[in-house]
Amino acid sequence: MNRALPAVRLRVPTHEDAFAWHRAFDDPEVMEFHGGRSAEVSVYEELTARQRRHDAELGFCLWTMVDDAGRVIGFTGAQPWPHEWGPRGEVEIGWRIARECWGKGYATAAALMTLERLRAAGVPKVVAMVRPGNERSVAVARRLGMEQAETFPHPRFAEDALCFRLDLHDGSTDR
Repeated sequence: MNRALPAVRLRVPTHEDAFAWHRAFDDPEVMEFHGGRSAEVSVYEELTARQRRHDAELGFCLWTMVDDAGRVIGFTGAQPWPHEWGPRGEVEIGWRIARECWGKGYATAAALMTLERLRAAGVPKVVAMVRPGNERSVAVARRLGMEQAETFPHPRFAEDALCFRLDLHDGSTDR
């Protein structure tokens, strides 16, 4: 990436961030690879509460992403893989950004900060699960130095989810 990355701040999500996340993600394009439609506010209330627990217990979570104007623009961070399928027992890095912030480097800037925090927390490696066709997320994963290592059958969609991996000890991929 040749251009400078934007200023972004990551913080533990508050209860109020559930509403900010809902507003930021209430867009069919944002939700295209997450079920295609907006989630209810209650989904984000549960998610922000779970992330506060993760931060307290693990030292990392999906942090609220704030731009230099103080506006909540999404989340970026990591959490234990929360599903029964896929890379069970592993730590997944992820991001979701408000539509008007796409293409400006926020996801990459925040994900790089996340990798630094995960290394400091002693996390040895991460995965990123990406649905086929989500080229924006594939590009972010590659900018982080991740490589596609395998696929997992997706239980809700007729496709295999792409699994990218990164070893945090030396920046190389761990296959």
